[in-house]
Amino acid sequence: MNVFFVTDNRKWFSFLDAWRKKRTEKIAIFCSPKGVSLFKDEIDSGLISELDITSSYRSLCEEFDLGVSCHCKQIFPEALVSVIPCFNFHPGLNPHNRGWFPQVFSIINGKPVGATLHRMDKEIDHGPVIDQVEVDVRDWDTSKSVYDRVLSEEFKLFNKWIDRLIRFEYEEKKLDSVGNYNSITDFKKLCEIDLQKKVTFKEAIDYLRAMTFDGYDNAFFEGDDGKNIFVSINIKIK
Repeated sequence: MNVFFVTDNRKWFSFLDAWRKKRTEKIAIFCSPKGVSLFKDEIDSGLISELDITSSYRSLCEEFDLGVSCHCKQIFPEALVSVIPCFNFHPGLNPHNRGWFPQVFSIINGKPVGATLHRMDKEIDHGPVIDQVEVDVRDWDTSKSVYDRVLSEEFKLFNKWIDRLIRFEYEEKKLDSVGNYNSITDFKKLCEIDLQKKVTFKEAIDYLRAMTFDGYDNAFFEGDDGKNIFVSINIKIK
């Protein structure tokens, strides 16, 4: 059995690399061109390789029996997922807020969030579900704290299912609804604060919670001097 993984996430790479060392199958770990900057040392040492899925799908179909996406920022083409089974560990509770940064939109629109394992089809975050776990969103959560909780559940789903996926011992459930989808453009539009918009305190706090993720500048407005002023929220619980 030959299996490939594609990730553009450092935590997922560390998890996969540790798991790979315990296996006897042929396991390959790739990053997409968008993830190369994260893995310069690992690429140099041969632990992970760059892969452009859109131009390499034919060789993947010939060399591998199964593919897995773990926070890959590149779409698996239909010509790949229709030939060999490909699975996605997705940080959202499909079909709610499919697409980019599900936890951000869930904090704002109140839709459920969680971790989903599904087989991939030609649409984004859309294929039949194998398993999923919902996580709570508390009133003190930020995007980062919800994301960390979801990631923990994704790792649990991996440990629960990976051997069964490799043996093709799983059942699929087709979702009753396509839900909603948020693109990267939707997120970028969300980042710019409309200072004239009338909202309640709760709506304002929820928005800032959703846009707060340690290490990233997301929500902003343009100051009088034309410079972007970034805003986040610091929450303390006593």
